Amino acid sequence: MLLYKDIPAPVVNMEKLLIICGPTATGKTKLALQLAEKFNGEIISVDSRQVYKHMDIGTGKDLPVNSKLEIRNSKLGGAYKVGGVYVWGYDLVSPKKEFSVAQYERTARLIIIGIWGRKKLPILTGGTGLYIKAVIDGIETASIPKNVKLRESLEDRTVKELFEMLSNIDPVKSASLNLSDRKNPRRLVRAIEIAQHNLSGKAKKRQTALKANILMIGLAVPKKILDERIKERVKKRINRGIEKEIEKLLKMGVNWNMQSMNTLGYKQWREYLISKKTKKEVIDKWIKDEIQYTKRQNTWFKKEKRIQWFDISKRTYKKDIETEVKKWYPQE
Repeated sequence: MLLYKDIPAPVVNMEKLLIICGPTATGKTKLALQLAEKFNGEIISVDSRQVYKHMDIGTGKDLPVNSKLEIRNSKLGGAYKVGGVYVWGYDLVSPKKEFSVAQYERTARLIIIGIWGRKKLPILTGGTGLYIKAVIDGIETASIPKNVKLRESLEDRTVKELFEMLSNIDPVKSASLNLSDRKNPRRLVRAIEIAQHNLSGKAKKRQTALKANILMIGLAVPKKILDERIKERVKKRINRGIEKEIEKLLKMGVNWNMQSMNTLGYKQWREYLISKKTKKEVIDKWIKDEIQYTKRQNTWFKKEKRIQWFDISKRTYKKDIETEVKKWYPQE
């Protein structure tokens, strides 16, 4: 097992970063592994769920059986080896702990710098748009710290009360929220936290963009095909044992109120495990929620004009992407 104790110093010249993004179930990781093998790269997962340890099946890590970390680093979590490719960004934190976009930004940037230092190509791969933006552009609000007292005071507030509170403090922000965010108490609390911080007049930490030559590849597919791919993927995760994985997490002391369990593939099982819903109802809800999530992902990514899109339903899409990467990243 390799052990990296030191993080290589940043490279002065403009280095390159490849990004493979798009909605869930479009085969981003599989493509990234193929490109990493061809272009001497290492992968960094950019998935807000895959950062949690012991949450493998529901988050779709799809690691080989009995996989272990090949590289360990206290700051960076470590890397698995899939085929001949190192994959970073998994298992960064305990499922009992919260994890923020600011933490991900710092970790991912250090990993990228390390890959550059090894003269390899970093490939950022996943569907969490906010995390991608944080890494390449920086997000000003990411550095605003948690306000524990405020969070405790808002614990018993309803979603309606939280939204009204945000509207009074920052009506512009509240008006900009989509329907999903308006119904999400955790996001509403964070929005209130940020709004109150801004009202306090405290200086914000200036966020800087990552100095890199970036190629962004987006994977897309017609909705009908994507919906079928999602259904098949949910069935696959059920067959792999998602229910047992959740039961194991609960026995470890992870509870439903924790951030890690309030995610796709996990939260849908709560009512089944307390005998309030049937398994079929859980599966149907899970598929529906995954499809709704892809809509939100597409809305986010369509705002990003740097993405070059490729339709995975076309037979030549992999060859077309490889050609594009070759032009941008010529090898000797």
